[in-house]
Amino acid sequence: MIEFRPKLWRGLGAAVLIAASGTLTACGGEGGESAAVGEAGEAAGGEAGEAAIGETGGEGGEAGAEAVYGGLDAGARTALRLHHLKGFLLVAQKELQAGRAAEAGALVGQGALEVHTPAPGDFAGLDIALVTAASDALMNGAPNGEAALARAIAAIEAEQSAASPETVRRMLQVMNGIYAVVNSPAGVDPIEYQHAYGAALSAADALRRAGDDLRAANAARVAEAQTEMDRLLALFAGSVAPETPAPAAQLAAQSSRVELALSGL
Repeated sequence: MIEFRPKLWRGLGAAVLIAASGTLTACGGEGGESAAVGEAGEAAGGEAGEAAIGETGGEGGEAGAEAVYGGLDAGARTALRLHHLKGFLLVAQKELQAGRAAEAGALVGQGALEVHTPAPGDFAGLDIALVTAASDALMNGAPNGEAALARAIAAIEAEQSAASPETVRRMLQVMNGIYAVVNSPAGVDPIEYQHAYGAALSAADALRRAGDDLRAANAARVAEAQTEMDRLLALFAGSVAPETPAPAAQLAAQSSRVELALSGL
């Protein structure tokens, strides 16, 4: 079973620690990076980072990872990996817009470590160097940080084709798996909250990318799915966790409404 552990890079100090290392790849030693690489290593064998925490209901372990990435052919796995990684960059954009460049860079770096590092072969022709360069620029306060992040997102989108309803559904499963550990007796986990929000943003992005093809089949159902997706995003208070986030069960129920609208498409 994969043990739930708080994510790294909880603030500017930790982000600077990672930036000072000069790399977002595995390093020896104690603390920040070695722990991050440990988390990525647990997902080895085709399971990526947070996807390994399960479908819905907060169950962890290998069975949960199979529920998200299992049973997909190579093309579908690539589509899901790209959207999973993109979610980190989309929530990073929100942080950057709020003036928190170092936190945005940390999120981008976590995406590279947790989603790309365990399964680089699933990413088609994506140049991951553009992603890590964006992370470095943002964490170092470089003036080109915003442009670097835009280039990284554009690089992901260049590898993406029109999304399928299955990609939307599985990104919602990733979101629910992450969000299941946001609220706990120990308090709110603000990093998992951001990662879940990123997954929700990416699910919405996948629905948008699938929209044109799906509308030809059933425009009313697509409109319903979009309405339910908007309601799901509204359950997040932005990229910073509030004092009392919405209950996990509420997000799970709302994501089920999105999936119901997409059923049969």
